[in-house]
Amino acid sequence: MSKSIALLGSCGSIGTQVADVVRRLGGRIKIASLATHSNADMLIAQAKEFGSATVCIGDESKLNYVRESLPGVKVLGGKEGFREAAVAEDCDEVIISVAGTPGLQPTLDAIEAGKEIALASKEVLVAAGHIVMKAARDKGVPILPIDSEHSAIFQCLNGEDPKTIEKILLTASGGAFRDTPKEVLENVTAEEALAHPTWKMGKKVTVDSATLMNKGLEIIEAKHLFGVAGDKIEVYIHPTSTVHSMVEFADGAIIAQLGMPDMRLPIQYALLYPERADTNLPRLNLFDVARLEFSKPDYDRFPCLALAKEAAKVGGTLAVVMNAADEVAVSKFLAGEIKFTDIPKIVEAAMSGHNTIHNPTIDEIYAVDGETRRSLAQ
Repeated sequence: MSKSIALLGSCGSIGTQVADVVRRLGGRIKIASLATHSNADMLIAQAKEFGSATVCIGDESKLNYVRESLPGVKVLGGKEGFREAAVAEDCDEVIISVAGTPGLQPTLDAIEAGKEIALASKEVLVAAGHIVMKAARDKGVPILPIDSEHSAIFQCLNGEDPKTIEKILLTASGGAFRDTPKEVLENVTAEEALAHPTWKMGKKVTVDSATLMNKGLEIIEAKHLFGVAGDKIEVYIHPTSTVHSMVEFADGAIIAQLGMPDMRLPIQYALLYPERADTNLPRLNLFDVARLEFSKPDYDRFPCLALAKEAAKVGGTLAVVMNAADEVAVSKFLAGEIKFTDIPKIVEAAMSGHNTIHNPTIDEIYAVDGETRRSLAQ
């Protein structure tokens, strides 16, 4: 099997790991279209390495530089450029690894164009899961999850009747502060929050892992991806990140997917599905693991998880507000403007002041997202 892909978010953590998997597959995957926000030099290097016909740089101030560096390549810019890069004619599958809601419209464009979607940007479904999943069903377009947890669930459900799902069991490493006492959390630093014990990820998702907001976002994502009510999705702290998630069925059987904590594994699965291939990635040795440990999350120490469960229950634009407020709060924490414990306070305040719109349109989603960000920037 061979295919051609568009890679949106090519210079981020997921994007660079996609590139590594493509290298390991030895020419079986062609990266025909690339897009990134601002890292012009890496984008240029990627385009030259993979022979990409189309590239997009979100920061339009760097557009001429990229054009001059890539003669013969179609160079796009800005938000509209991302949308065009997502529907390039020579692409079969689109990898969405754009941080936040900017990945939403390109995802919808790619679905409308009949492209297979490999989704790493959970915010796309958090903000507009009801719209995205309906569009995919209507067009007969598969959405393959790249998040390790959702890839695990997808694999556990392979060949199973979704109607027999009793529970989805999402595992969480617990982040950098899994065992940190509540009274200490107020004074932790951004550097400490970014010291994830098992995964190598971008800064935003690493802080979200430390607050457990990332797991909350994943509850909402799983709800939309697999058509399961939020109250059927449970979170378990699993420090070694060996079990990536589990599904419990009506007969009491639990199927789990295990592997190394390496994002290249779910990336490769999404690229090759349903095929599996040996690309010499690290393998899990169960004798080294010896035993598997699970515990319940502490909602008192990590209130973001409870906020996300509420957003999953209520639905509509409450999840949009939660996501936007969290992005603003995490940015402020990373900039040293607020404390770690202020993150859930900011999110909760934004959510409590919002009148939820149920079944919102795309325009309503963007309006609520923008208003939330503007109000918190003041």
